[in-house]
Amino acid sequence: MHASAPPTPASPLAPLPPARRASCHRREALPPPIPRYAAYRTPRWPQFRTQYVRRRSQLLREQAQGGTLEGGTRRWYLRVRTRLLAQRYGALSEQSSCRAHSSSALRASRTTLDRMEDFEEDPRVARGHRRSLSRGSHPGVPRGAPDERPPGVVPTPLAEASRAMAGDTTLSENYAFAGVYHVFDQHTDSAVPKVQFAHDDRHLLACCSLDGTISVCRLAPGPPAVLRVLRGHGGGVADFAWSLSNDVLVSASLDGTLRLWAPADGRCIRRVPDPDGAALLCCAFQPLNNNLTVVGSARHMVRVVNISTGKAARGGAGRLPGRVLALCFDAPGRVLWAGDDRGSVSSFLCDPGTGRLTKASRVVVQAGGSITSLSARAWASREAPDPSLLVNACPDRLLLFRVVEEEGSGAPGLRLRRSFPTRHREQPLRSCFCPLMSFRQGACVVTGSEDACVHFFDVGRAARATVNTLQGHGGAVLAVAFNCDESLLASSDAAGTVIVWRRQHA
Repeated sequence: MHASAPPTPASPLAPLPPARRASCHRREALPPPIPRYAAYRTPRWPQFRTQYVRRRSQLLREQAQGGTLEGGTRRWYLRVRTRLLAQRYGALSEQSSCRAHSSSALRASRTTLDRMEDFEEDPRVARGHRRSLSRGSHPGVPRGAPDERPPGVVPTPLAEASRAMAGDTTLSENYAFAGVYHVFDQHTDSAVPKVQFAHDDRHLLACCSLDGTISVCRLAPGPPAVLRVLRGHGGGVADFAWSLSNDVLVSASLDGTLRLWAPADGRCIRRVPDPDGAALLCCAFQPLNNNLTVVGSARHMVRVVNISTGKAARGGAGRLPGRVLALCFDAPGRVLWAGDDRGSVSSFLCDPGTGRLTKASRVVVQAGGSITSLSARAWASREAPDPSLLVNACPDRLLLFRVVEEEGSGAPGLRLRRSFPTRHREQPLRSCFCPLMSFRQGACVVTGSEDACVHFFDVGRAARATVNTLQGHGGAVLAVAFNCDESLLASSDAAGTVIVWRRQHA
């Protein structure tokens, strides 16, 4: 690339010089689109807006890893880009300097929508780069410098695109799920221990039941309906998971088998029996390698299974003090968290290529109790930018932990950040983070409860943390799940009913 920048073209639509045109196709080296226009890209389709923000955040990370354009070339590019955007969407009232755009780009790299947004393809840079950006620091940006960022897709109360995605309402209003969108009752009289929407899909929902089946449901277009019921397990289905591409489902059953399904036609692709013949209680895909599935058993074992071959991964086994009730991976997919019925949470380092597990640490969270659900998040909110783990612990506790490195060992540890009261004595309750929490002032988590209610809690509120409570179930609410844009919330109960809630203002 030449050291000097070419003169600004007379027209914003003038062709680029050959050398510059070639460089502009190297997306990893170019500045991101002007953030002030992010809210205007897809005003009617929130899911497309979400994908646009994700792609933009990815380009920001690639830019930070691969370097930036020279100063003159960058200014020339930004001038041309601004004129093109102004021609398409109209000029905005507030003009920003090049320095402001650069500052906004650095801060925008903190934007994270979900766990798939956070892991990096290059393991050498994933951890340190994310940590430095999560605290809002960057080489060349002094601490305490004045905030020059324009309104854009950055985690700030002034962000236009953030307000558009969050509905420009308060935290309580955003989680005012009061209307019932639909009720599914195909599993009546058998508990539904888990519901989950497909990845990046607003209307495809699956739920498993102790009657031994899994239902795949479509909420739109057209009237909500059960597309198909997956049958074949000889015992209750305790857990299941979607693959990242949504073309495969994996399920863990009390009959001691792991099954692989094609949800498009309902076929059972593979059946993998547990080597010990034990009931399987939980399962999870390896985020970086969907050929690998981790499963937890009633005989205290965690195993990694290659679903392409049906064989256990070499070195991919670990033992817990009690029955393994919950599994989850951290955002980068390199730390596996496992909870058991003796109140402890164990961590394993997982090699995404081979599935080998290395025991890292164990923390007793609730002595004499059970850990029924684990959910990991790269950061819980703008006020809590560190990795977080949400834990349902029996009896009567929903716990939010900060993930820290143990001094001397480097192993992941847990430090309690918040505790929320719940009604939890016997049932395997589940909770989750709200997907778009990073776009709001404050953040929420949602959980099931044995009082037959769904509870929303504000993780940043010191007192009176309850944001909303949904009533309508006839039994203990076992599981909750959001779709990708938070327009719908699904909850299931011990009586077999699945309720899909919609926003009050939708």
